[in-house]
Order: sequence, then structure tokens, then C-alpha cells
Amino acid sequence: MVSDTEHVITVVVPVYQGERHLPGLLADIEKYTRTTTSPAGRNLRVGEVVLVHDCGPDGSAGVMRELARTYPFVRAIWLSRNFGQHAATLAGMACSSGDWIATLDEDGQHDPAFLGAMLDQAMSAGSALIYAAPTNAAPHSAFRNVASWTAKRLVSALAGDVNASVFHSYRLVLGEVGRSVAAYAGAGVYLDVALGWVAGPPVTAPVELRAEGERQSGYSTRTLASHFWRMVLTGGTRALRLVSALGVAFALLGGLVAVGLVVARITGDAVPAGWTSLIVVTLLCTGAVLFSLGVIAEYLGVSVNMAMGKPPYLIVGDPARGPLGRDDDG
Repeated sequence: MVSDTEHVITVVVPVYQGERHLPGLLADIEKYTRTTTSPAGRNLRVGEVVLVHDCGPDGSAGVMRELARTYPFVRAIWLSRNFGQHAATLAGMACSSGDWIATLDEDGQHDPAFLGAMLDQAMSAGSALIYAAPTNAAPHSAFRNVASWTAKRLVSALAGDVNASVFHSYRLVLGEVGRSVAAYAGAGVYLDVALGWVAGPPVTAPVELRAEGERQSGYSTRTLASHFWRMVLTGGTRALRLVSALGVAFALLGGLVAVGLVVARITGDAVPAGWTSLIVVTLLCTGAVLFSLGVIAEYLGVSVNMAMGKPPYLIVGDPARGPLGRDDDG
């Protein structure tokens, strides 16, 4: 028999370009602010919705203020500048109070109707971290979906103990775990990697994604590449091992070339003369050295940022109320 305990969920929504979609999303969530029952008979309720303003280029700030006035369960959180989706999500987690934290995108793709099914999966599997497993293709281009699939599997191979193939921005995490991660996560951390350090093996729950509407993705090719590289850097040190393997591979290649040249000289075969082979080998080795130094430098950069105390985000007051957080001019 399922317990009558009520599970209170905090919904965190990072907001960058949500002017058009936030009202509809909040109208959907509002239905779940009253106690509902999951498919397995568990009681759940959305206790609060934390909207985190990530300083986007549209009028999301005004919409957030209006929603906070309309819905008593809505809290607006303001960041000092644009920090990115993962940092904004961490800020929302830090301000949450629910037993569970659900993270939803602002564009309405993530249907809150699946929160009950995700909770059931968490309870039955005894897991603190549940990812949505879409039953339909994400509403993006085929190129982006294939690139995302490939990137997640590359990161899984480089990170070793992190299964990046299940990562999804629609997730349900135990409240105490999410708030703890938000407290210790450093600058530039990839949220799902940080969750994987402490939450144990994640599980998935099937969900159906909705169309994202007229909103264009805020991720350019360059931003997505940066997103992928951050996953690699925070996923572990296997990339550094790859650098060592690259050095060994080129050393072996050089040895094989040297042996081949000696054999060719002994057998009387003509050894090609000129600069072509020398330049090719030089360029290959130089490229390998520079690539290796670049990877090492990236890891050092992450360490320096954390050592200098660079914060992953900074929460401030509503900018509309002035720098002192009040409306008066005195």
C-alpha cells in the first residue's frame, strides 16, 4: 500500500527568453499546486515555482513580475548578469524548499503532467535523481539531435563513471541533494555531472515532449560546442589521459617511421628526399603538442577560476527596485 505522505515539489525554471511562453507554462503548473495523485497512488503537490531571470534580451523580467503578483506560489529570482542555463538552475535549486526539485525549460516542452510518473519511478527505484526519457524526438533539427546524441556518448566515454546518455534538462532530484550541489558547485560546472558525483546512478522515466512553439533556440553552434566542452572538463580527468595516450601514439608512429627508413636503406630501396615528409611530420607533431597543451590549459583554467573564488552565479534584488532594493529615490 502506498503511503499517504504528500510529496512537495519545487519547480525551478531558468528564464532567458520566456516572455511568450511563461504564462502558458505557469497556467499548466497551477493545476498541480493542489494535491494530486500519481499513477501509482502517491500524493504530490507543487509547493512553489522558482523563476530565475538569467538576464535575457526580451521582456521576461516584466512577465515574471506579473506572474509573481498573479500566483502566490511563484517566486522570482534575479541574477546579476547572464550566467547560463546551468548556473541559473543551480541558483533556483539553492532557493528551493521542496522535498523534490523539478527542473523545467521555459519554452513549454516539458509537460508537468509527467511529474507524478517521475516521482513514482524515483520511489520505486530508490533513486535521488530521475531524468526524463523522451518517447518522441526533441523538437530540434535532425543535425542538433544527432550532435547531442554523439556528444553525450563521447562525454560518457571520457568521464568514465558518468552516464551522460541519460542527461536531460527535465529532471527530478531529491531536494536535499539539489540544494547541496548548488552550495558546493564551482564556476563552470556542468550541472548533471555535479549531480552524478553525489546522487548515485540516475534512473529515467518515459515522457512525451511538447512542441517548443515559436521560440527559437538560444543555443548557437558555438554555444553548444562550449556546452559540450564544459561537460568534458567537469566530467573527470580522462581527457588528460587521452593527452598522454596521444603522446604515446605519436612516439610509436615516429618509431615505426624510423624503422621503416632503416629497413629501406638496408634493402637498398630509395628513401624519398626533400622537405615534404619532414614538414608533414613536423606539422602533425606540433599539432599534437599544441592540442595537448590546450587541454591541460583548459583544466588549469577551471582550477584557477575555482581557486580565485569565481562564483557560478550571483543572486541580487529585483533590478526594477533600484540598487538598494527599494522603489524610493531618497
